Amino acid sequence: MDENTYNVENIAPYTDEEAVAALGRVANHPSVPWISKYIFSNQPETYLRDILKGIKSIDEFQRLVMSEAIEWVINTTVRNFSYDGFSKLQELPGKNLFMSNHRDIILDPAFTNIILFRNKMPLTEICVGDNLLQSKTIEYLIRSNRMIKVIRGISARELYLSSKVLSEYIRSTVTSGKNSVWIAQKQGRTKDGIDVTEQGLLKMLDMSGTGDFVHNFMELSIVPLSISYEYEPCDVLKAREILISRTRKYVKTENEDLQSIMVGIKQQKGNVHLNFGDPLNEDEIRAAAEADKNDRYQSIRHAIDRRVIQGYRLWKTNYIAYDLVNHSFKYADRYSPEDMEKFILYTEQQLDKVEPTLNRNELRDIFLRIYGNPVMTREYAEADECR
Repeated sequence: MDENTYNVENIAPYTDEEAVAALGRVANHPSVPWISKYIFSNQPETYLRDILKGIKSIDEFQRLVMSEAIEWVINTTVRNFSYDGFSKLQELPGKNLFMSNHRDIILDPAFTNIILFRNKMPLTEICVGDNLLQSKTIEYLIRSNRMIKVIRGISARELYLSSKVLSEYIRSTVTSGKNSVWIAQKQGRTKDGIDVTEQGLLKMLDMSGTGDFVHNFMELSIVPLSISYEYEPCDVLKAREILISRTRKYVKTENEDLQSIMVGIKQQKGNVHLNFGDPLNEDEIRAAAEADKNDRYQSIRHAIDRRVIQGYRLWKTNYIAYDLVNHSFKYADRYSPEDMEKFILYTEQQLDKVEPTLNRNELRDIFLRIYGNPVMTREYAEADECR
């Protein structure tokens, strides 16, 4: 790629004018009447098309389309949608960098934004990998939805240039008070149930700092975010990818990310909970600054990981899977025999959805660990706190 590719204009969300033009094109897509029938069931099937053709701004698109679409997902695929820690967020003076665990490509940031929307707070911009922009229609929709484009699959030199621009854009967006930003704590979704912040992400954020280490991280106002699904979106697809990756390089098929988006949206998710953690504070960042260079980022990483793990809501599915993997009854008081029977049946039904040539026992073990590992990481975090 040409170095001119790496500029703010290339990665920034659409302007209102760009979004209006893009959504006008989306309006003519043949799937729009079908989608309209589901989301706006009491309206004519031309309803969504007419709205998209008449959109005048990104805020209007959020209000008339996206908020309705996400509420439809919640009403049709979520048993109970809850969140906590939000009152602390309302007390913060400026914009924030939400650093979240990442379980579903689209829904994690979408659920964050619906909470902001319900509470009449400005919505956040969203960092999304450009691997999702496989079709123009998807690009039009996502970039009209406040997407910051994260360029992937590039050389080391290109990665440096891209990271520098991304870092500068995120910092200026937050510190100027323009918008908050949502970013996953690691590249790609967590597929094994273990949420860990990538050190490289923290180094990228620090690239644009103009002050010392403390100043650079304090001005970002990092708020760790934790999202917990009772039934993990794309659970068996994640298990399948892990199993295949054990013996060969996993290569995604064409439109596989789009398939994951659709499965994640349609799959029943049971209970879903979001926790807004305490922002990283000055004492934590100063303590990190006193460490050696790489250890500084490790210290920040551990602080974020602790918040994410502490904020994670553990469900019966997590405790059951933990006990099944470990052949124990350690958490048997958290669920009934009927709950376990139901989850075992669910597991086998999910495993039936992938090719039967895969080793069923290995696949089952990976599947159960996706659900059980959050319990394990909570145990480790609590043991660490007691030291």
